[in-house]
Amino acid sequence: MSGPTSTPAGVVPASPVSGRWWFRPVPLARVAVFRVIAYLFIPVDVFLTTAWVRAHADVPTAYYQPLVIGRLLHLPTPTSTVVLVVQWALVVAAVAAATGRAPRLLGTAVFLLDGEWMVIAMSYGKVDHDRIAFLVALAMLPTIGRARFRDRRPSESAGFAMAAVLVAVMLTYFFAAWAKMRFGGWDWATGSTLTRALVRRGTGLSMWTLDVAWLLPLAQWVMLAFEFASPLILLVRSDRARIGLAAFLLGFHVMVYAGVGIIFLPHCIAILSILPWERLTAPSTPALAGDSVAVGAAGD
Repeated sequence: MSGPTSTPAGVVPASPVSGRWWFRPVPLARVAVFRVIAYLFIPVDVFLTTAWVRAHADVPTAYYQPLVIGRLLHLPTPTSTVVLVVQWALVVAAVAAATGRAPRLLGTAVFLLDGEWMVIAMSYGKVDHDRIAFLVALAMLPTIGRARFRDRRPSESAGFAMAAVLVAVMLTYFFAAWAKMRFGGWDWATGSTLTRALVRRGTGLSMWTLDVAWLLPLAQWVMLAFEFASPLILLVRSDRARIGLAAFLLGFHVMVYAGVGIIFLPHCIAILSILPWERLTAPSTPALAGDSVAVGAAGD
């Protein structure tokens, strides 16, 4: 895996490894933009999306049943002090990392602290499946190092990182289908799964579907087919296909939110890594990548 090359902006050099899927180079500008989005989402996540994790500071420690990783690493039991320190350290580190400075050091700190935040969140009997792709993104971002908003140099390191996030996004859907079959069997698709969800959480935009007998079972089959077919996501190549894929996936989650009020925000942030963000930051005229002068990241 190599770093960026000194190639004219927007030009991918021919190399023996550039054709390999895992190491297909992507412009560093794509990483620079996505890095800011991912890191600035963390304060939103900590104070809004997962604000309930803070309440674990007041839960008796006897109820703490750490995940496997928590047991293997002997992570501390979430006392009030531990939860408060992790919460604020994570927010401060994420905001600092969003500036692009010390990308490896601060990025690693964000990944480790967010991982601990998730152990605290999920060690009380409920594990959400919408976090893995976002955690993979946080793990991959520090491996890339310096990246500027207008840096169009192709990087195999960046390509590997973005490919890993894409695979994690795909596996989230595929394993969701596998879990449905493992725990619910075909009754998940032929039963009243969505009917029950709508009765409990339906909105004004979705309650009418309860009166259409054939619609919800059909929707369940379509959902299963989509999730089992999710490996096809890995076939996207062109920027247009990437934009279409991201729009489709985000549209699916918006539709779910409109119907039952459930939104997988961390997963949606991971989906944004698919987009060719470098198009928004491209210089108006071709220039050597080394001449890039936009705000960027300082090295470690």
